[in-house]
Amino acid sequence: MKEKVEKTLEQIRPSLQADGGDVELIDVTADGIVQVKLTGACSGCPMSTLTLKNGIERLLKQEIPEVKEVQQVL
Repeated sequence: MKEKVEKTLEQIRPSLQADGGDVELIDVTADGIVQVKLTGACSGCPMSTLTLKNGIERLLKQEIPEVKEVQQVL
């Protein structure tokens, strides 16, 4: 599943990079929790929670039904 998550994150990366940020995959647990780290401009952005939940998590759940939640690792 980790490969599927990484492939899906590649679809999101260009829009994050356009704003000076990026996302790094940290881990995918056996129970469907995806752990990511927002980097660059995204790490300190007040909208990062919206980006994480409404952007990254929504797309991952849509593309990979096994994903239960996306958590940000600091």
